Amino acid sequence: MTEHKRVSERLPVPEAKPDHIADPVDVVPVVNIANALTVFRILLVPVFIVTLFVEGGHDTLWRLITTAIFGLAALTDRYDGRLARERGLVTDFGKLADPIADKALIGAALIGLSMLGDLPWWVTVVILGRELGVTALRFWVLRHGVIPASRGGKLKTLLQVLAIGLFLLPLPHPWEWLAWGFMIAAVIATVVTGIEYVWQAISLRRHSTSGASGR
Repeated sequence: MTEHKRVSERLPVPEAKPDHIADPVDVVPVVNIANALTVFRILLVPVFIVTLFVEGGHDTLWRLITTAIFGLAALTDRYDGRLARERGLVTDFGKLADPIADKALIGAALIGLSMLGDLPWWVTVVILGRELGVTALRFWVLRHGVIPASRGGKLKTLLQVLAIGLFLLPLPHPWEWLAWGFMIAAVIATVVTGIEYVWQAISLRRHSTSGASGR
């Protein structure tokens, strides 16, 4: 009995393994600061549209107000995603609502400027066509994988926001070249990144299909 007790004392005692099933699950609340900024941006879109067309759309004061609203909405786009990642506030609602808010704001601005005759329709068609096309591509390859946002895509968005902001401002005639410079750069970035997304989508489907056939 004594010998058995000594042997058992020398044997290592197994550590208790964590029971992950019993661990409490951290559920991210849908109502948080990041999602609130996204919803705020969506609510600003109809306000932006109304102010854009006040007094025929070319009143200096109202164009300054409209530009300020657009800038505020674009600013929320910069911070809602960052807050969600840094504070662990990423939700399915945010993943869905954030790109919708972005496209709604950019689309409303481009269409509004074209309706007022300040921006050629071909620019609006190219940019919005690319955005809708990339969205369709993401759904096309969804079961094969996810196409991540690229640095080029972020640069494209920045150029679009700057270009639209300059077109909204009641700039003196000699300064209109600055707005057009940014808009041309935005269109080029839009087309180039769109081609990159098409290539990524084709490659993703090809690798997924070849991997499945290999198994």
